[in-house]
Formats: sequence, structure tokens, C-alpha cells
Amino acid sequence: MKSKRVNIKYFISEGVKNIFLHGFMSIAAIGVIAACLLVTGSFTLIARNIDAVIESIEEQNEIMVYIDETLGEEEAQNVAVKITAIDNVKSVEFISKEKALKNFKDKLDEYSYILDGFENSDENPLRHGFRIRMKDIAMHAETVDALQKIPEIASTNSRQDISQKLIQVRRVVNAISMALLIMLGAVSVFIIANTVKLTTFTRREEIAIMKMVGATDGFITFPFVVEGLVLGEIGAVLAFFCQWGVYSYITKVLSDGIGMLDIIPFADFSWQLIGIFAIIGVIVGAGGSAVAIRKFLKV
Repeated sequence: MKSKRVNIKYFISEGVKNIFLHGFMSIAAIGVIAACLLVTGSFTLIARNIDAVIESIEEQNEIMVYIDETLGEEEAQNVAVKITAIDNVKSVEFISKEKALKNFKDKLDEYSYILDGFENSDENPLRHGFRIRMKDIAMHAETVDALQKIPEIASTNSRQDISQKLIQVRRVVNAISMALLIMLGAVSVFIIANTVKLTTFTRREEIAIMKMVGATDGFITFPFVVEGLVLGEIGAVLAFFCQWGVYSYITKVLSDGIGMLDIIPFADFSWQLIGIFAIIGVIVGAGGSAVAIRKFLKV
């Protein structure tokens, strides 16, 4: 048990010491890992914000339904039970014809006097209605069909064409995002793997000497794995803080320049991002070192 503890201590100390012994290559490896993670992370955050904008627009895409004019206000309100029973209905807001008239007059602004005299319930030409928001706009047509089957509903008004365009935009954005993320990920892995191989190649003679004096493959490999692990995690932490700074700066610039643009705060996905970066750092650093060194163990 004591021997294992000594070995682990030796592996860690040797791995950390090697980072300082090969300073230039260590800095190069950290820089490449951080740069690749920063590029990949930046595009991921851009894609996430685009997706959030589309979701926000979807939230505003609604269906208006108008109740049969023969029904009173209380009877019209009771129709909400049948509407909410439809699976794809997310929320329902009742709009009385009095409120509808007020909203209409507000929109007319200085010309609102045109509607003077219609405040009386009997004179009001508008109908009671509901503003309906959907859970999934991809089911827009099915939702309208279900609403039209409710006897008390006289008519529906919605923009299915906008829903279809939003669905198409989301599919295109998701497809482009996925393709670019795979491409950037593949390029990053290739660059990082070759950097790790290069750092290992510069120490091939050291590995050969250790093999010739009887060191086992595991004894040689573990310090390199520890070294790669530490380099990978340093690169991940550096990439995270660079990402934080860049994202915060861009967010401030865009918010000042385009005040109406709603950007997701970095805090909303900071823990998720540092977790992903840390995992990638382990895989790239430790995994890359372990794979790269296998070639030089065959002496």
C-alpha cells in the first residue's frame, strides 16, 4: 500500500516537474488547447443565443380566437376550459370585447375618437376572444384545427406562414451550428493531438533510456499522463476566463449599440461551460499524452 502511495506521489511530482522542464512546449500546448476551446466555445455560445432569439420570437407567435357573438361574457370565459384541454396550448388569456375596444382605441391614438359611442355593450361590434400561445409552433396547424372544432368559437386568426418560416430558420440554424461545431471540434482535436505528439517527440530519447534501464510502460506513461492532464486543465481554465472576458465585452458592446437585443447572461451557462471545458481538457491532455507516448514505448 505504501509503495502505491509512493508511486502516485512520484508520478504527480514528475508530471508537474516536466511541465517546468519543458517550458516552451508546455506553454505551446496550453496555448493551443485554450485557443481551440475558446473558438469552439465562442461559436457554441453564438449558436445558443441565436436559438434563444428564435425561441423568443416563437413565444410571440400566437393564435387569436373569437367567440360566438350570441354568448355573454361569463359564457365566453367558460370556453377557456375546452381550449386549455388541447394538448399544444401553453397559455390562454381572455380578452373581453370591452378590453378589445380599448386596445383598438389605444392603437388609433389621436384618431381614437372614431370609436366614440361604441363603449356601450350593445353597440360594441367586437367579440369576446382569447389570446392563445402554443407549446410547439410546429403543431400550429393541428392546434388551429382543434380550436375550430369547439362549437363556441366563431373564428380563428393566426399567422401559420410565420410559424413555418420560424421552423425552417431553426432547422437551418441548428444544421449549420452542428456542422460547424463538428468541423471546429475535429480541427481542434487534430491540432491538439499533434501538439501533444510534438511535445512527446522531443523527449523520445528520454523515454528510450528509461526503457533500456528496465522501466515498465506504465511507470513511463503515468508521469506523461499527469503532465498532459495538468496542461489540459490549465488550458481549460485559461479558455474559460478568456471566454468570460470576450463574451462580457461583446455583450456590453451589443447592449450599448443595440439596446433591444436580448443576450443571454454568461452566468446562465458558466458552470456548464467550465464543466465541458474541464472534461475536454482531461480527454485531450491525459488521453492525448497516453496515445502519443505509445509509439515511443516500442524500443
